[in-house]
Amino acid sequence: MTSERSPLISSGVCGLTFTAASCVDAPDPSPDSSPEAPNHAPPRKLNTFFGVMVPTILSMFSIVLFLRTGFVVGHAGLVQGLLMVMVAYIIIALTILSICAISTNGAIQGGGAYYMISRSLGPEFGGSIGLMFFLAKVCACGEYVLGLVEAILDVFGRDPESSVSEGVRVLPQGYWYTVLYSSVVLLLCLFVCLVGAHIYSRTVFAILVLVTVSLLSIFISSVTVKPLHFNITHQGPGNQTLRYNASYTGFSVATLKSNLNSGYSLDYSTNSVMSFATVFAVMFTSCTGIMAGANMSGELKTPSVSIPRGTVAAVFYTFVVYVLLFLLVSATCDRTLLIQDYGFFQRINFWPPLITIGIFCASLSAAMCAMIGASRILYALALDHLFGLPLAPAAVTSKSGNPWVAVLYTWGLAQCVVFAGQLNSVAALVTVFYLLAFAAVDLACLALEWASAPNFRPTFQLFSWHTCLLGILSCLAMMFVINPVYSSGSIILLLLLLLFLHYRSPTSSWGYISQALIFHQVRKYLLMLDVRKDHVKFWRPQVLLMVANPRSSCQLILFANQLKKGGLYVLGHVQLGDLDTLPSDPIQQQYNFWLSLVDKLGVKAFVDLTLSPSVRQGTQHLLRITGLGGMKPNTLILGFYDSCTPEDFFLQDMAFCDSSAGHGGEDDDNFGVDLPSLQAHFPPVRHVESPRWLSPEEYVGIISDALKMNKNVCLGRHFFQLQGEDRDSSVDGSDRTIDVWPLNLLQPGNHDYEDVCSLFLLQMACVLNMSSKWRYARMRIFLNVETESGDQGWVVNEETFRELLRKLRIRASIKIVPWDSVVRHAVGGQEALANSFLSEVNCMLTEHSAHAAVCFLYLPRPPALQGHAQQYLAQLEAVTNGLGPTMLIHGITSVTCTDL
Repeated sequence: MTSERSPLISSGVCGLTFTAASCVDAPDPSPDSSPEAPNHAPPRKLNTFFGVMVPTILSMFSIVLFLRTGFVVGHAGLVQGLLMVMVAYIIIALTILSICAISTNGAIQGGGAYYMISRSLGPEFGGSIGLMFFLAKVCACGEYVLGLVEAILDVFGRDPESSVSEGVRVLPQGYWYTVLYSSVVLLLCLFVCLVGAHIYSRTVFAILVLVTVSLLSIFISSVTVKPLHFNITHQGPGNQTLRYNASYTGFSVATLKSNLNSGYSLDYSTNSVMSFATVFAVMFTSCTGIMAGANMSGELKTPSVSIPRGTVAAVFYTFVVYVLLFLLVSATCDRTLLIQDYGFFQRINFWPPLITIGIFCASLSAAMCAMIGASRILYALALDHLFGLPLAPAAVTSKSGNPWVAVLYTWGLAQCVVFAGQLNSVAALVTVFYLLAFAAVDLACLALEWASAPNFRPTFQLFSWHTCLLGILSCLAMMFVINPVYSSGSIILLLLLLLFLHYRSPTSSWGYISQALIFHQVRKYLLMLDVRKDHVKFWRPQVLLMVANPRSSCQLILFANQLKKGGLYVLGHVQLGDLDTLPSDPIQQQYNFWLSLVDKLGVKAFVDLTLSPSVRQGTQHLLRITGLGGMKPNTLILGFYDSCTPEDFFLQDMAFCDSSAGHGGEDDDNFGVDLPSLQAHFPPVRHVESPRWLSPEEYVGIISDALKMNKNVCLGRHFFQLQGEDRDSSVDGSDRTIDVWPLNLLQPGNHDYEDVCSLFLLQMACVLNMSSKWRYARMRIFLNVETESGDQGWVVNEETFRELLRKLRIRASIKIVPWDSVVRHAVGGQEALANSFLSEVNCMLTEHSAHAAVCFLYLPRPPALQGHAQQYLAQLEAVTNGLGPTMLIHGITSVTCTDL
């Protein structure tokens, strides 16, 4: 993946430069480019005029200046025409503010809108909008070619009434001839883009001079040319010839008054009646070149100064030109001439070839500019690997660095566009695509502003979130005014591309604006999450699972993920060590490995690691500092402490042992952690002879510490036997059983089924039963009773317990288990329980719960004396031997509620 500092393309006018080495001849300096790429960037030589104003003015004049000014005024009238200009320039003015803000907030390496959006909003938005912007430029290229062919036919096209060529009018006309001529022009553009684009880049200023001279000749002709009358003919439906009488009146108040109001009528090129939306779509194509200056940032001496000044000056200049032209043609030409002849400027010019030269220069320049710019965007997309194999060939370049495959892609798609046959037919689609791209630029700036990122410090300050939001709304509104079908389709296409890229999950070093926005909102809501307002009705488990080695704990990690019920879930790990004796903190380099493990397992968990001289101290640290505000762990889960040899989960799961998964595909760039690195980071599981990191006394001390800190404690044993918890499993729990033993079995004299710990046990089992993979599991609750004592109070207790379950809305079956024979073996207190009693308890559990998918047991409080720790663990081990996955739980938090 190209890094943030690696330029995607050499910047220029639509991807071209004015220097001796153009963007197509200068190899891309990114690591992904050809081996011949130079190691240093070209020097910045361009000033504001040549670097920003010239390309922006030329891009905005394009074909509308000479070929559609009369079309707009003729159909819309002067008033609505000026209104269209105002609306269009307000939209682009708002977008320009965003462009200037983003482009002055750091170096832009090239790629125009794609680069700005991708590096601001992340790969999903950047890739999808970049592809849409590419399509917009492709359609614009086809539109400019059609405009050029239209101008060629106006001069050299054969008269439809005559079958004989007259003078230079030798070219036959018709739909397929138009497609043929357009294909020839496109081939010329292709040839220039593949072979001599540097020649074009050096002649851009000369082209602008010719266009300006042609423009001046229009104003001079309005004074020097006398009134004229014309007969205009068009080929109508049914091969009939339509004749029109048109006039050039010179400056006339009567002509101005007649052209003030709208007069929408039939367009002779498309044979459809025009409207405000269709005319605006054509007119707005003159406003799509505002990013040409921003594309030049890599070549500008002072981009933070040149881009705002040059873009604003160019837009103001073109605005003045269009307004003056609208006023000029409204006051000198009657409506028939404006509507029925797109190239009327040639008819009324003192030297018509001058206008022809201007039209040819502007149209051909715009077409080649669009083709080169589109190919550079596609090349940038291919270099960033966002769309995978379909765009991979577009990254191929020649020895000089010219992305010739991307040029061929662009040419092929532009060739499809010219089958529309008429400029006006494509205008709506081009305008909708560009408006969507402009809205995305405004969205990028709005997101950066709302995220309040400290590094968003643009030197251009004449913007705010209000201008960004207004720009987005105005772009979207005009999209639907122009063509609701195209607008809906483009937005749907954009959403599909977003989903595709989100599914591919490409990683990048560009930064993700979503992360900044999420941080901003999470901080705000965490402050609102007041722990003093907690209520038992809304209690949920917030779990800290201590993991020594995930190789042997993956099943427990997956199971705990089902227990969290939308609460906080943190994987904690303590590395033994003392920071005073180390040159740097070894923990910081480990986070990516643990986060990759979380991704691999598909659990919704955070990771918190610490360095401590002992595991007990490290666990205390994590219990105190993990989480923030109202999101802090309330439940500690530990693996069971026994002498069993752990199994290596990485050797059982194909996701961890498939060597092909680490090469190519999604895992190719997982933030620098591939599968072999992940396997190598976590050490092999402990063998029988291996020393333990944790002593029995320290382990029991961790349980005691958690209870003192008012945390609930869960111990998980035998969870290596649990299957079907991974994210690819379709288990729904229909063949599973959850067994709950709410009585403290190591205190046979205790008959309280409704103490805090017992109710916590029930709540955790109920939470598990509500998770996706346990939704249809059957829950059984076992009540231990002494039936031989002569006291029938257990019957009343059973009914009371059933009523409690009903109030707690817990659906479970109750099993009565007489345990008189077990109680007889009890001797002394908990510390002196006989082995025979523990054996009988274990037999009772295995008899009823040996086949349970998971068993919840009451965890007694650990002994107060440290010397009894081993005995305590031996009792727990004896009771749970032979069982399946078992969770021993001691809850000290009131979690159940019978109220609404």
